[in-house]
Order: sequence, then structure tokens, then C-alpha cells
Amino acid sequence: MSKKVFWLALSGILLLALSLKMALLWADVVVLDADEAIVGLMARHILQGERPVFFYGQAYMGSLDAWLVAGLFALFGPSVWAIRAVQSALFLAHVALTGVLVYRWSDDAKTALLSALLMAVPPLVLTLYTTVSLGGYGETLLFGDLALLAGGKLARGDGSDLKKWVVLGLLAGLGFWTLGLIAVYLVPIGVWLLWRHRLRAWRGYLAALAAFVIGSGAWWVYNFQHGWQAALALYNPADAVDPMAPVLPVQARILGLLLIGLPGLLGARLPWSIEWVSIWAAPVVIAFYAAVGLFALGQARRNAWRGVYRFLWGMVSAFAALFVFSRFGSDPTGRYFVPMYVPLVVFTASALVALGRRSRPAAIALVALLLAFNLWGTWRGANSAAKLTTQYNPQLQYGNEYDDALISFLKEHGGARGYTHYWIAFKVAFLSGEEVILGAHLPNKASGNVNKGDNRYRPYVDLVAAAGRVVYVTGRQPELDALLRSGFERRGVAYREREIGPYRVFYDLSARIEPHEIDARW
Repeated sequence: MSKKVFWLALSGILLLALSLKMALLWADVVVLDADEAIVGLMARHILQGERPVFFYGQAYMGSLDAWLVAGLFALFGPSVWAIRAVQSALFLAHVALTGVLVYRWSDDAKTALLSALLMAVPPLVLTLYTTVSLGGYGETLLFGDLALLAGGKLARGDGSDLKKWVVLGLLAGLGFWTLGLIAVYLVPIGVWLLWRHRLRAWRGYLAALAAFVIGSGAWWVYNFQHGWQAALALYNPADAVDPMAPVLPVQARILGLLLIGLPGLLGARLPWSIEWVSIWAAPVVIAFYAAVGLFALGQARRNAWRGVYRFLWGMVSAFAALFVFSRFGSDPTGRYFVPMYVPLVVFTASALVALGRRSRPAAIALVALLLAFNLWGTWRGANSAAKLTTQYNPQLQYGNEYDDALISFLKEHGGARGYTHYWIAFKVAFLSGEEVILGAHLPNKASGNVNKGDNRYRPYVDLVAAAGRVVYVTGRQPELDALLRSGFERRGVAYREREIGPYRVFYDLSARIEPHEIDARW
């Protein structure tokens, strides 16, 4: 296959990937939740002169995604579609780089194009987390691809080109600031280069280290100015995740990886529930991928593609270790798994191409069935009650159908300021153009406890505190509703109620009452 034909075929695959993204956005089946709304709010504030370093309310996950979104906001104005357009562009770049990477690794156009095709029509988890923005997963895929390109060039050369080391270091630094998940790429790249060059390339190592510090400069500056908070977040993961979330023991994380995370990765399970995409097809798909894994292990033993297979298994090992031995393994829902699609599609494409040398019809049939299963999974998710959502708590799966009605009601009834919980507050703030500001002072869990870190943007707290009248908004929380009614009555505060879809609004309060006056935990 000529290079011209390869690039034409890759362009066709990119067009297919773009068409699938546009179809999802056109169908309006992708839910906007608070985390994505915060990215949009950060982008708005960047255009207003703010310079956030990290995702609001935490000392990790750099703000690069918000800066990219701000660029599109500057051109077209703030909107949900602009956020999704940035994610779609990042995904298309990832699909293209997948094809380029595999072509360089294998020198086989068929394997490269099939890898790109499998990435372009992926299982539901990758479709979901490359459509919505949670602050850095799309960028992690892109930086990981670029680091693989740079690392591959260094591994194939003699290691004397310091410019290449600098490029690798800069990419690693930017990726590290954006999201620590980049370690899944960087650890095996480092091992690969050390194995290839030993200590002969010590100048290159120093150059890469210096460039890494420069690339992650925002992380270092923030640390110097804020008492090493970002470093503490890495040292103590309890500071980097919801402190009220349960920390599962190692055995439970292993089970979560195998029974929840892995089926989700392969497209057999909906990411936000325990529901299987197809109780009949899922076991067959899992068995197919098990056979692919055995094939890939055999290729690694034979040192196929001059060490690439071993490197890809290194990525799998690095991810498994990070997942099992860190607190983040308590969340097997799927977002941390997105880098694993690199080894997955490469192993799968290689196995199918190898099969095609023996039986082309069988290989074509398997490719068609695999793509059909991936599309079926996306269709099943889009037509589920929750639609395509990153919210795994069914009680908090509000969707967006009633958001405009809620915002309109609040504007018309003096509800521009008030109290709610995290998953409502920031979504309403973004969708209302920050005309409606609700403090995230209320609990979103049945325990009734409030995570103080939910109020991620201090100016909102001050705006609500200065308001003369407030409302309270809950969402499908009968226990909380009862507690609010009891608190109002105990304090002699008259009020009115209105139910709007999954939301309930307590408004026209006869006197202002603070959340802590209702429950000391708030």
C-alpha cells in the first residue's frame, strides 16, 4: 500500500469518527453534568481575566482543557457544543496519531489502519469520555500519543539527539500538569529508553528532566505559592478525591478491576451502571478479547515489532499497579481506563490481520461484528433512561431535560441566589450564564454529610452570602426535602414548593435561613 493510499484511507476513518461524534451531539443524548459545567465556567472566567492553574477546588488536574475551551468560546461564545467540539477535535487527533504510531511501529499499513478504525468506533467508555469534558482525559490521550512518538524515535536511534529528549520532556511535563494519569505512558517509556540506552544517554536523561520541569512549570509555581498543595495531593490521595468516598481494600480494587472495570473497557457493560450491554453477546466479546490477549502475550515473547509488544504490556502493567495500589482504584467506572485503549486496539488489530492471512472472510466478519457490537453499545447507552452520562449514582442522574425550566422558574420567582448541592449548582450556573448562582451547601448523598470542597468557586459562596433572599433546590431527595421542611417549620419560616421534573424548589421564604441553621453538618 502506498503512502498516498494510506493517508486517504486514514482520512476516511477520521471522517467516520467525526460523523459518529456529530450524530451523538445532534441527537442530544450526551448529558451535561457539574464536572463538565465547571470546565465551561473556568473557560468563561479565563476570558474575563482569571488564570486558573488547576480544576476549581483542587490542587491537581491542570486547567489546559479550560484554556482550549476558552479559545473556542472567544470565537463562538460560551456553549455546551463548543466544549464538546474541543473534545471531538482532541479525539480525532488521537485517532490519527493511533494510525501513525502503529504504522511506524509495525511498518504494516493494514494493522495501522485497522487500529485507527477500532479507535474511531470504540466501545462506549471511550466514546463517552472523549465526548464530554472532565478536565483532561482527551489531552492525556493526545500527550500520551505524542510522547510515544517521541519516545519511539529515541528508542530506535542512538539517543544522542538532545532535541528529541527535550521534546519528550516537554510533552511529559505538560501531560503531568494536565493529569497524572499520563504516568501510564511515561513509566513504560522510561523503562523502554533505559533498557535501550542504559547510562550512555545520561545527557539526554538530564535534558528530558529539565524540559519536564519546564513543561510542568505551572505545577511547580503553584506549589511554591500554595505550600506544596499539589505535591501533597500526590502524596496523600485522600486530598485528591472525594474524602467521603469509601476507600476500598486492595482485594476489592482487584475485583473492581476485573468484574467492573474490564467489562466496561471492553464495551460489555454500561459505564454508569452494572447493566450489561447484551447478556448474550457480552460473554462472546470477552472471550474474543481473551484470545487476543493470549495472542499478544505470544507476540511479546517473540519480541515482535522490536519490543513494541513488550512496551504495550508495560502500559497494561503500569495501569494495573496504579489502579490496584492507589486510592483511585476505588472508582472502576471507566474514566481512568481510557489509556488502555491504545494496547487494546493494537493487540486486536494485529490479531485480526494475522487471522486475515489465514482466512480473510473470517477476519472481515470479526471486524464487522466487533464494530457492530461497539455501535450497539453506544446505541444502548444513548437510549437508556440515563442517556450518555458520567454520573454513576442513579439518584443524581437528572439529565438536562428540565434544566431550562428550572432556571426560568428561579429567575421568575426571586431564585437567582440560594442553596443546593454540587451536581445542580455548577450546571445551573453555566447554563444560566451565571445569572443563577446556588451555593453547594447541601448534601448529595443519603448520609446527609456535606463535602466542604463541593463549593469549588469561592466568589459564588460570597454572592449567595450577600443575597437578601434565597431559595433551596433539591433533586430527587425525599429525605433531604423532609429535613428542609422540618427546619423551616422549626424556625418559623413560611415557604412554597414547586416540583420541576427531578428538581424540587423551596422558594418565597418568609425569612432568610442558612443551611447550618437547619443542620449543623452543613
